[in-house]
Amino acid sequence: MKKTISLVLVLALGMVVEVAKADFTFGTPTNLGPTVNGPDDMLGVSISYDRLELYFCSNRPGGYGGYDLWITTRDTIDDEWGTPMNLGPNVNSQYTYMAPSISADGLTLYFSDYDYSQPLVLPGGFGSTDIWMVTRQTVDAPWSSPANVGLPVNHNGGDNSPNISADGLSLYFASVRGEPNWYDLWLATRATTDNEWDAPKNLGPTVNSPLVDITPSISSNGLVLFFCSNRRTGVQDDFEIWMTRRVTKEDNWRPPVNLGPVLNSSTPEGFPSISADGSTLYFCSYRLGGFGERDIWQVPIEPVVDLNGDGIVDCADICIMVDHWGTDEQLYDIGPMPWGDGIVDVQDLIVLAEHFEKITPDEEVRVDANDTDGQVELEQGQILVVTLESNPTTGYGWEVAEIQESILEQMGEAEFKPSETGEPPIVGAGGWEIFRFKAISAGQMTLQLVYLQPWEEGVEPINTFSIEVVVN
Repeated sequence: MKKTISLVLVLALGMVVEVAKADFTFGTPTNLGPTVNGPDDMLGVSISYDRLELYFCSNRPGGYGGYDLWITTRDTIDDEWGTPMNLGPNVNSQYTYMAPSISADGLTLYFSDYDYSQPLVLPGGFGSTDIWMVTRQTVDAPWSSPANVGLPVNHNGGDNSPNISADGLSLYFASVRGEPNWYDLWLATRATTDNEWDAPKNLGPTVNSPLVDITPSISSNGLVLFFCSNRRTGVQDDFEIWMTRRVTKEDNWRPPVNLGPVLNSSTPEGFPSISADGSTLYFCSYRLGGFGERDIWQVPIEPVVDLNGDGIVDCADICIMVDHWGTDEQLYDIGPMPWGDGIVDVQDLIVLAEHFEKITPDEEVRVDANDTDGQVELEQGQILVVTLESNPTTGYGWEVAEIQESILEQMGEAEFKPSETGEPPIVGAGGWEIFRFKAISAGQMTLQLVYLQPWEEGVEPINTFSIEVVVN
């Protein structure tokens, strides 16, 4: 099907539709895997503008100090990340680094030194921690030795976790200066990349809280700012990822929102880094499913394109968008990034065209005994519901015998549902055991359940359910 849609045709449709709320959503976080992560700890991550390089700080073996700067690369955005490489002794030393931020041209890498685990900061600084940078002439040239960003960005207190904007003219960072004596988010700007930085400005009470606000990450269009804060609980290290938005770069930031339990777990989260196209947020987390201490994770970001919530992207959704044409209504501003660009226009229509006549997948996909030895396809985030006949009064029950938990995750214990006979439940009557699994990452695997008496060791199950699961 052609994805070019005539705006004249759209305007002529004049359909009346019921409008549902639209926005962008976060998918299921996935671990970057054992090639990148290991038994070590991560103190920050930064994705390059072309999404082919990932910089991070780690205390893994093979380094020169407490936490060194490392890089992993890939040939295309569809490839796996390669074996990480240390940036070498010209950059790294016995000092501890954190929170890298690579410039859009790939020629300047900002970071901060760190004195939490050891009382050592780079010599030549101004305070307890400072913001530093290394540079190179071309993307193939070696990195320089660290240089202090200098005054007025740094001062005689703590300055850390820098994040450089896509145009190189805005430097967001965390700093302890003024009152109260907590880390706030600050912004330094400059007229051109050849100019010195102007005096930093506090992002103000709408963004900052009375507690700790650190590790900012600005979107490439400057309209969304991700950061970490312990403002919700007030516990010292209980950091969660938050987000604030603005309509244009000239507008004020809106009150931040917590990104919720899909992204924030029961463990501390930190160091968000948003990709240039807005499709993926990288971050560090102690959450379960990792390989060491803090691992690097990624979560996809998708615009909600089914504007009226009817399960399909069609002309009705286009008419809703046309009704809001030229406005700054965020519910319909979905392109070119998931959070839009400040105006409902042709960029948003292009996003709708890319999804035109695609059916929105149901949240649940159901299978039963009739599907054994077959195959089921899921999208990430969908729930696979397996319903199998069972009678627990006989001592038999279904158990999961084979599963790849990095792809499919069981959601709690199985539920037993008695047979629906229309009569009151009969003691000893059979029914169904219902298992629920969530698709959490792309891949292919076999899901197998067996029907047995669990206390009988070495006895073959009397029934087996097996199905191939493909998660896209």
